[in-house]
Amino acid sequence: MIFFKKNIIYLVLLVLLAFFAFVPGVRTYVQQHFLPVAAVQDAVMVNEADYDIKLKGINTTSTNMKNFRGKKLVFLNFWGTWCKPCREEWPTIQKLYDSKKGEMDFVLIAMMDKEEDVRKFLQENNYTVPVYIAESPINGKILPKVFPTTFVLDKNGRILMKETSTKDWNTESVHQFIDKLSQ
Repeated sequence: MIFFKKNIIYLVLLVLLAFFAFVPGVRTYVQQHFLPVAAVQDAVMVNEADYDIKLKGINTTSTNMKNFRGKKLVFLNFWGTWCKPCREEWPTIQKLYDSKKGEMDFVLIAMMDKEEDVRKFLQENNYTVPVYIAESPINGKILPKVFPTTFVLDKNGRILMKETSTKDWNTESVHQFIDKLSQ
């Protein structure tokens, strides 16, 4: 009994650590609600040189990627009409765009694609998310190695999320993540 009285704090801490380590979902919950996003994603920044990409608008006006820096969150997606996983996630991207276009900018860059194929794909599916073709090299931290690759960037260029596979972008957790960041 004396052992328990002397070591009660250590035992409580040990039980709490075991709880966080072994109960599914607790670690994720704690990270999402109590740790800053930068700590979770190692605060990787996209610098100004990485933002300098001339973008030819397919269903929107042409611009430069650097025009999106400093304003709001940016949903940056690299995809291609030739990429089956890219085409599979498009309906969820469109739904996310429909509900969050006022809170964040959407920049979808078609890679290794012909302009007419991109236009045809968008028209056949009634997609309205802004799509571009890069007219200058993409360098640095955002050059995709696989498709689709998606980044959610804060207004200063910090990578808040990176996804290198197909994802359902219209889930409650994605909406909550964006809502939390756009406050």
